[in-house]
Amino acid sequence: MTSDAHLNELGSFLKARRAELSPRTVGLPDTGGRRVPGLRREEVALLAAISTDYYTRLEQGRIQPSASVLSTLAHVLHLSDHQRDHLFELADRQGARHRRPAAQKAHPQLRRLLDDLTASPGVVIGRRMDILAWNPLAAALLTDFAKVPEDKRNCARILFTDPSMRTLYADWRAVARGCVSHLRMTAAKYPDDPRLTGLVGELSMQDSDFGQWWGSRRAPSRSLGMKRFHHPLVGELVLDWNTFTCGSDPDQELVVWTAEPGTSSYDGLRDLASRAAGQAD
Repeated sequence: MTSDAHLNELGSFLKARRAELSPRTVGLPDTGGRRVPGLRREEVALLAAISTDYYTRLEQGRIQPSASVLSTLAHVLHLSDHQRDHLFELADRQGARHRRPAAQKAHPQLRRLLDDLTASPGVVIGRRMDILAWNPLAAALLTDFAKVPEDKRNCARILFTDPSMRTLYADWRAVARGCVSHLRMTAAKYPDDPRLTGLVGELSMQDSDFGQWWGSRRAPSRSLGMKRFHHPLVGELVLDWNTFTCGSDPDQELVVWTAEPGTSSYDGLRDLASRAAGQAD
């Protein structure tokens, strides 16, 4: 059983770490007007998907958190492995301590498929909608993923935080709601994933639509359909899209966009592919 002294130390440790972080460090806008440096309690609580009252009692040393809450807080507060171990020791959760799972990498077969897709945009999506790999035409259609920091290279984060996405997609709201629905399905499958919890908390803080849609009931997302783009270089594109699940890793999907031959979208996609190849050369 954890002693009151350990819980008090745990609370002090959380409070001290919270004071060391700036809003920008955790992906939140810095609106100023803070009386003390660091994050507010309600910001940490929202990022960790727990109530402000629960987090307040944690800092006051009044409750013992579960291992899943500790893992989430370790991610939200950007703790090093050493700091994370110390957090678990203070909560007397040594037996429940787990290292962060290894970063997901695109399956080699999916990468080979991407290399062969020269006329169709394609991306490999991971378990949290992380972008694991892409081909040049996908970068030309959507955004230059190479310029996005790897830890921020996520479909949902880009869709909600990159202003250009709202003009690129003709029906951005429908696309965004489908994205939220997909994340909800993933959260139901992996309820203790701290990175996923942190992503949901971050986007809830940054975008009111995301927070509203996350709390509403929505039909499951589809694995195929049609999307309309307003591309700044080649104009309007109407593309069909489909997903292909990796047999050896069901948490990876290859998403491919195609255009019907003989249409203006088909010609536009070929034009875009030519431009992408020219830039590569």
